[in-house]
Amino acid sequence: MSVKRRDIIRHLKQYGFFKLREGGNHTIFVNKHGRRVPVGRHNTFTRIQANMICIEAGIPAIF
Repeated sequence: MSVKRRDIIRHLKQYGFFKLREGGNHTIFVNKHGRRVPVGRHNTFTRIQANMICIEAGIPAIF
């Protein structure tokens, strides 16, 4: 099963993350506490990759 990039971004935004900048291969999201999370520019991610992004962000992994 795969997870769409927009679903990951929507989940990050629900927990207070916003886009800081566009990198070369990633979009960098940050929250008000300064925690930065890179999200690759792939259309789809595996469930494992999506959950690792959530864990790195410190939010519940729901995928």
